[in-house]
Amino acid sequence: MTASALIAAARELSSQVDRMRFAPPVTHVYNPLDYAGEVHEHYLRRYGEGRKRVVFVGMNPGPFGMAQIGVPFGEISSARDWLGLEGPVGQPAQTNPKRPVEGFACKRSEVSGQRLWGLFRNRFGRPETFFQDHFVANYCPLAFFEDGRNLTPDKLPMSEQLPLLAACDTHLRALVGSLRPEWVIGIGNWAEKRVMAALAEVPELRFGRILHPSPASPAANRGWSEAATRQLVELGIW
Repeated sequence: MTASALIAAARELSSQVDRMRFAPPVTHVYNPLDYAGEVHEHYLRRYGEGRKRVVFVGMNPGPFGMAQIGVPFGEISSARDWLGLEGPVGQPAQTNPKRPVEGFACKRSEVSGQRLWGLFRNRFGRPETFFQDHFVANYCPLAFFEDGRNLTPDKLPMSEQLPLLAACDTHLRALVGSLRPEWVIGIGNWAEKRVMAALAEVPELRFGRILHPSPASPAANRGWSEAATRQLVELGIW
């Protein structure tokens, strides 16, 4: 059972990263695999079964997406209305008052997730059609904040990055070992570098990258869907 293996790997990763500590300027760390674990496991059970041809890997949770509901790139309306996901969401160990966790009641839209799932919805129509050959995961499960500001894992000091990256690499290898894809596609440059480093020993695995859909990227704001589609066509995936 592929989904069962993914759930076991996610629980192990959650346990490992829960024991890690991060110094200032990090003020708050959210682990949605913990407080939104039920929704995350619902996602894995529903869509993680069977072999996948392509696995997309993002960086880490966005504050209004996976940090809210535990689904990679989990923009609320996409996760609820297209993916059909639901479930209770708890609270982080230490809540950031500037970034409250409201679960499916969150009114803010995660633009990256809206763009990513919107592309897949427009191309494949039904989520079951997309997930027959594709899967979406995040490399790092933790969201980091400096007060109200989002901090990405690459901004952490190397002494804090190394144990985190080691745990995330182990989890990614377990995920890929279960799903046995032909391609692993990094969503953005950093994710591509991490998957290539973690999976370098996997035989015959092919790597690629698509533009990150974040609105912080000027290129992503000039027709992200068209650009990502073109990249996947050029790779020979679509």
